[in-house]
Amino acid sequence: MTRIISTGDTPAKVRNAQMRSCAEVLRLLAQRNGFDDEALDMLAFLIINLRGIYKSIDESALAWDDRNYWKKAETLREKWRWSRTAAEKLTKSVRTKKWHVIPEILVGLVPYFNDITIVQMTRDADWWVGAYTALQKEFSKE
Repeated sequence: MTRIISTGDTPAKVRNAQMRSCAEVLRLLAQRNGFDDEALDMLAFLIINLRGIYKSIDESALAWDDRNYWKKAETLREKWRWSRTAAEKLTKSVRTKKWHVIPEILVGLVPYFNDITIVQMTRDADWWVGAYTALQKEFSKE
């Protein structure tokens, strides 16, 4: 019998796609002046991707936990904790409509995406349209 090799979406593959999405949206948000409807959708899309990044890290860390490599798992979580913290800060700012705080948070995110080279934008408005509405629905459930 042959060994089955999974070629599906691994947490690392998903995380890399989300990192790319965040980098592109950060660049587009930096070119904007203020928060119109599309910018709010982009911001919500960024929050969703930042949450997804930490979720994928947590999945990877759980695999290490299962093997009793708890120190390695905690190191991994600590290295990527910035994504969860940034998502929480942005979510709080959007929920309370403190728009003046958001640019500072976005600038703080830039160093985490420096190693991603963007030659051509691969994400367009189809990726983030409706993300702000989805985030508002999440707020109303809480």
